[in-house]
Amino acid sequence: MALSDLQPVRRNEEGIAAVLGVLKQRFGERFQTGQSVREQHAHTTTYIPNQPPDGVVWPESTEEVQEVVRACAAHRVPVIAFGTGSSLEGHVNAPGGGISLDTGRMARVVEVNADDLDCTVEPGVTREDLNRYLRDTGLFFPIDPGANASLGGMAATRASGTNAVRYGTMRENVLSLTAVMANGETVVTGRRAKKSSAGYDLTRLIVGSEGTLGIITALTLRLQGIPQAISGGVCPFPTLEAASRAVIQTIQMGIPVARIELVNALQMRAMKNYSKLDYPESPCLFVEFHGSDAGVAEQAEMFGMIAEENGGGPFLWTTVAEERAKLWKARHDAYWASLTLRPGAKGLSTDVCVPISRLAECVAETEADIAEMGLIAPIVGHAGDGNFHTLALMDPDDPAEIALVETFVARLNERAVAMDGTCTGEHGIGQGKAGFLPREMGHGVDVMRQIKTALDPDNILNPGKIWPMVE
Repeated sequence: MALSDLQPVRRNEEGIAAVLGVLKQRFGERFQTGQSVREQHAHTTTYIPNQPPDGVVWPESTEEVQEVVRACAAHRVPVIAFGTGSSLEGHVNAPGGGISLDTGRMARVVEVNADDLDCTVEPGVTREDLNRYLRDTGLFFPIDPGANASLGGMAATRASGTNAVRYGTMRENVLSLTAVMANGETVVTGRRAKKSSAGYDLTRLIVGSEGTLGIITALTLRLQGIPQAISGGVCPFPTLEAASRAVIQTIQMGIPVARIELVNALQMRAMKNYSKLDYPESPCLFVEFHGSDAGVAEQAEMFGMIAEENGGGPFLWTTVAEERAKLWKARHDAYWASLTLRPGAKGLSTDVCVPISRLAECVAETEADIAEMGLIAPIVGHAGDGNFHTLALMDPDDPAEIALVETFVARLNERAVAMDGTCTGEHGIGQGKAGFLPREMGHGVDVMRQIKTALDPDNILNPGKIWPMVE
């Protein structure tokens, strides 16, 4: 389904005007309606059109979030939570106008319980901020989506990233949430205990709900001990299939790999040119191991043998922090490197996830589509999870190119679902993938609608996301 097929959210002009007056009087300079600031709080990261809110407010506490939500609820006006704006599927757009609630001033680390390996933070704390705060404790928060996203936004979109193969996603690393619901009431979804069988799992209902069920105002997170030693490196392979076989065998042998990232030949070319890497322009795996000095050396050697058995190598690895940092900086800069393949173009970044046994097949068929359609679209993936991303480069002012790329994305999503995978492993549904959710979830979408209707009967929390709106 193309974005043009999504039904718009009806604007409530009278209600919006009333809420603008209420919030301006209550929040003063912490409420803004200027055009530029409103556009900054709508979608900016891919080709999805920018749909700005009517105003932006910066609350500083859960109580102030409640005030904003209650004002919007009283006048049936949309309210859209905003973290750093790094999401990729139109999550922060305001298709029906309304209020953007920026959590940037709710950025305190409330407490760290080092003995229990957990912490509580406000939603505006970013992952890099948290890890800087934790540096002297010997602990770190492992979820790394690449962008320096806010932790509230990461929970709302069920983010993950390069470390997920070892440490899981936000789903596994959020112990409890405080959230303001559509009626302005606050709910605490759990305690700091590492497990519970008490009632419904409200934490995981809110995690991944993309701001449509509640606005997160506090999170209690699992932490990990900083490893004694880390080893990592890059290993080239003759084919994607060979690289994928090496991934499967590494996982099956129980090697505790922390990161194992796949890049195809085109992506490697872009990364070589942009980040000045000295590796072949072939499919490569970026690999990292965490543990003791002896452990990471043994793990690296075992992986090297697996790679060699599959025609890969040499696997050049290091424990030197500066050298590893250069490699992972290049991996995280893959987006910017890809843009150099077609200067002036804009990228549509999309992702899917399949069982790892189908990864090579799915990537190969995707590369065939790219060649058939004449696109420039490098591929990078979290191979240990079967998750990969493509960045299709296009002219956003050319309707024919947009239509071609949307056709490519539709084929990719259908292929992943047909392989018993998902149309998104990380990015979420938002607006961009709303048309593909029914194909994947079937009648499960009806259950989701029932939950949404029960918790937000007036549809004020981030309307127009996850599924096409029907009014």
